[in-house]
Amino acid sequence: MAIDGKLHEECAVFGVGLRADITLTVNEAAGITYNGLLALQHRGQEGAGIAVAYENQISCHKDLGLVSEVFSTEVLDSFPKGRTAVGHTRYSTTGGSTRENVGPFVADYLTGRIAAAHNGNITNAEEIRTKLRQNGLQFGATSDSEVVSSLIAFCITKEQNTLSGVIKAALLLKGAFSLVIASGKDKLIAVRDPNGFRPLCIGKNQSGYAVASESCALDVCGFEFLRDVKLGEVIVIQNGEIICQGITLSGEEKGCGLCIFEYVYFGRPDSVIDGLSVYDARFNMGAVLAEECPADADIVCGVPDSGLDAAAGYSARSGIQLAAGFVKNRYIGRSFIYPSQTQRDSAVRQKLNPLTANIKGQRVVLVDDSIVRGTTSEKIVRSLKSAGAKEVHMRISSPPFLHACHYGTDIDNEENLIANKMRLDEICREIGADSLGYISLDGLKQACGKCTLPFCTACFKK
Repeated sequence: MAIDGKLHEECAVFGVGLRADITLTVNEAAGITYNGLLALQHRGQEGAGIAVAYENQISCHKDLGLVSEVFSTEVLDSFPKGRTAVGHTRYSTTGGSTRENVGPFVADYLTGRIAAAHNGNITNAEEIRTKLRQNGLQFGATSDSEVVSSLIAFCITKEQNTLSGVIKAALLLKGAFSLVIASGKDKLIAVRDPNGFRPLCIGKNQSGYAVASESCALDVCGFEFLRDVKLGEVIVIQNGEIICQGITLSGEEKGCGLCIFEYVYFGRPDSVIDGLSVYDARFNMGAVLAEECPADADIVCGVPDSGLDAAAGYSARSGIQLAAGFVKNRYIGRSFIYPSQTQRDSAVRQKLNPLTANIKGQRVVLVDDSIVRGTTSEKIVRSLKSAGAKEVHMRISSPPFLHACHYGTDIDNEENLIANKMRLDEICREIGADSLGYISLDGLKQACGKCTLPFCTACFKK
């Protein structure tokens, strides 16, 4: 789990397929993908990669770092002028934080190459890896995404058809997967698992089509949002046109749904995921929270960034004034690079400094999206009281985390979850708050009621 105390999940994906009748003067596909990844940077900051398909070949560049660090102008200019590209930003949940584990992953099959970018977590990855090794395949990384790419290439060789191979591979995968796949033959294929754990959507403009983890990336790249990829759907784009859609995977039995934490924390507020605005969902969470967990206070403050919209909803429903509680330093860098525990502890204060002018002498309702281990919440509450807050009433827009997640969220050990070790009153004392309240699971579902999909809420269930 990242030292910022927040939950993270594995990655974002982006893909673009441009029309055949457009004259390529620069590396448009690579440039569009770069801009798409910038918009999706919030989903993964450990590494980034882009692969461009051209003339039955794949050119790929990837490395550790933010998108803007991995791709200089020179690197982008070095890509060939392909019409199809896929991109990936990574936060590791399976496999370590190494360059080898950054996507996209390029794999060879009998008559060509593919590059695959994957968001999610494959629960039978080790079983598939073992079987592929028995067939002579070798692996250079520990990520389940490499397993996905290798399996797809293996199945394409067996089926002697790209689409059939992708479908065959997808039917063998268990767990969470939203995929974008580029073949050297200028095909862009998008796949979403039958449960729809992770988001994936399609956009269109005059140049072609794009596929992205979130609609905000389509917006910034100039693509009009068309629709979300359906549960278990496979879509094929070639030469900037959809040539196949509506194919539905029937392998894994459906039983869960979209991870509800996409609305609580993962998604960008300007995205619309499966019919529901992320901003609206968070605002609604705050409003429900105000009804379920009222507080006698002077101001409502949100913890940047995902707590801000819920704080606005809490303020609107409660009638308590909304105020800025923190100044966020957006240039401090990634907190995980600090080598010592002392430096990591100070990173919270370096990133979020209390706004004393608003806080001093006030009874504060502090709204945040979650409490995982409790260490970050304790530091934030203490910083408010050091700034002169008379009282701090903590309100959380998700229920207590009780269980590990197997589908790409880095709740890997239930022993790390404070709600598994302490009662509500004990957590309140541990973090130093004057009161503590969580939204109920029913309240969270109510706030997200306009989503078109069922939800996976297994991590919250008692």
